[in-house]
Amino acid sequence: MARVRRHQRLLSTLAFALLALVAELAGRSLTHRVDRALHVTSPISQHEEYYPFLLAGVKVAVALLLARLAWRFVRARAIARAGRRALAAVGARPAHTTPRVRISLSPRLWLACFGATSLCYLVQTDLERVAVGNWPLLAPWLHTYALPVFAVLAVLAAVVWGAVSRWLAEYENYAEATLAHASRLTARAASPAPRYAVVTSAAPRARFGLAFECRPPPLAAS
Repeated sequence: MARVRRHQRLLSTLAFALLALVAELAGRSLTHRVDRALHVTSPISQHEEYYPFLLAGVKVAVALLLARLAWRFVRARAIARAGRRALAAVGARPAHTTPRVRISLSPRLWLACFGATSLCYLVQTDLERVAVGNWPLLAPWLHTYALPVFAVLAVLAAVVWGAVSRWLAEYENYAEATLAHASRLTARAASPAPRYAVVTSAAPRARFGLAFECRPPPLAAS
């Protein structure tokens, strides 16, 4: 169980990193458009040789992530349906209601998304400019609208990630709890009723005990 949890935690971390990378690419493109509309010189370069490979890798990773999410949902749904059918067979209902998607914003999650996307943008842009002989350092943050753009995108990414991950985890727990509840009720219904021995006849000694050993009183003299 601990190994499965560590595996799920690792996959969740990789999925969050992929979401941050997707948000960074979207923010990079949006920053470029905002800077161009406001006539701000942008240090963004989307014509590097690695850029098509980066986009291709991100698309493949997103496809794998969506496939994994779909598999988790299908598996949890199959478990929940099996549990509900078993409960219906014994005339019972699930102990818990089906979880619903809840929209909320976690400040810690927003900060993690904002820090990951903005730092990734800063490092990548600095490396691109350093490669051509410039040393921008914090220029991508100070001389563009990257920070406001990534702040807004971090809100969207945090809301989507929190809602999907929370709902999927709750649905998996609901499915497992429903199946476990059905298994307990089914096992209880299938167990034979206890049998009690019915004494049809017994010896007088067993029925009356010590009273059987007592002698009758003597007859009165006439």
